[in-house]
Amino acid sequence: MEYSIKSGLALKEVVRAYRELLKLRIVTLLVFTTVTAMVVAADGIPPLHLLLPTILGGILAAGGSSAMNQYLDRDMDARMTRTSRRPIPSGRIAPVNALLFGLALVAWSVFILGVFVNWLAAGLAFLGAVYYVVLYTIILKRNTVVNIVIGGGAGAIPVLVGWAAVTGTLSLEAFILFAIVFYWTPPHSWALAILVNKDYAAASVPMMPVARGEQATRIQILLYSIQLVLITLLPGLSLFFPQVHMLGAFYLVCALALGFGMIYMSAVLIRVASKPMARNVYKYSSAYLALLFLAMMLDRLLPF
Repeated sequence: MEYSIKSGLALKEVVRAYRELLKLRIVTLLVFTTVTAMVVAADGIPPLHLLLPTILGGILAAGGSSAMNQYLDRDMDARMTRTSRRPIPSGRIAPVNALLFGLALVAWSVFILGVFVNWLAAGLAFLGAVYYVVLYTIILKRNTVVNIVIGGGAGAIPVLVGWAAVTGTLSLEAFILFAIVFYWTPPHSWALAILVNKDYAAASVPMMPVARGEQATRIQILLYSIQLVLITLLPGLSLFFPQVHMLGAFYLVCALALGFGMIYMSAVLIRVASKPMARNVYKYSSAYLALLFLAMMLDRLLPF
């Protein structure tokens, strides 16, 4: 597909277009999970000389991956109402410029993390970018209904980056945090997929509602939500097994309360099979992950 690139854009509009390539709302959530992992690993506020470059590196890696994703998906985005106004299909940014921008951001991320944090964190950030751009966007997204299930690992890698930034290694606790984000991704993404089912069908993307139907998707949302909530209880095992050094009673109570809401909303979605209810589940799942990780952070920082 050819794109007509708009000329004469004001500097402010150009900056806005490149900012849109970054998908800053998603980047913010990913970086927040990274910082939370750092706080849990450090058992408090990590040193600023590690915290600040890790945040910057995380922003660059996630933003660069997003830009490359939009470069690769530009033809599909142009056919979908929800994404047709993105910078590339709307003609505000040339495709090659978006690609070079994304590559540069990821390269800077690896450099900053490697030099100022450690090379394990840098390697994990690079792995996350490759996972999202190559495995998810190129291989999985257009070819299999399990694209989101497998692809969810890309969004979970930032917690490994945060853990590695503090400890220089990975441990069971880090992979528990990874599993939480991994199992959160399918119900969150499938709720959105129900909302924009017609768009994905028009673009021939085999998301769960397109390939298996909306009712089957609602059931899968509930099943994955149950698995997710069970996994979120694992960090609280330190209350019963002191050798597992993670989180305490405050987190466990929050995880149970938030998890009850997640399962309840998912169950209601099966009974109330409507777009507004799917939107409610999508919004709740977004808040759910942020509040869950906030509870982790507070459990480590406050003297409970």
